Amino acid sequence: MTDETRPDHDPQGMDLAKRIARAARGATPPPARRKQPPKRTDEPTLLGDLVKEVIAEEGWTREVNVHQLLARWPVLVGPVNAAHSAPESYKDTVLTVRAESSTWATSLRTIAPQLVAVLNEQLGQGTVTRVLVLGPEAPSWKKGRRSVPGRGPRDTYG
Repeated sequence: MTDETRPDHDPQGMDLAKRIARAARGATPPPARRKQPPKRTDEPTLLGDLVKEVIAEEGWTREVNVHQLLARWPVLVGPVNAAHSAPESYKDTVLTVRAESSTWATSLRTIAPQLVAVLNEQLGQGTVTRVLVLGPEAPSWKKGRRSVPGRGPRDTYG
């Protein structure tokens, strides 16, 4: 079930923020959402521990780990490749990377298998099955409903 189809999902994240604030105060969450009995201690709970609990409850562990690793993009692909590319998205075990030119996209495609191996080594096998490298997006030259077909601008944007 995706986040958009869940009836209790708040796309702005306010429900999550309220749950974290309640947990930090030691208050119990509303009964409809409570998955585990609340921990009652006199000691304060660290915010990092609360965030880890929420991530685990929501099933976001894999995505969070992937995004934390991708935050170190220059370490994964090297500083030169990182200067000319950036990870764009991660969905269904496919990592999408955008390169600033077709030349850099070709260069990244050659190291994609090694990148998959490194990511799976650090995140667990099967986390990333494919790296999709995209080149730059050129503007559309089609104007109006009736345009004359032609050869187009070619790869002049990178």
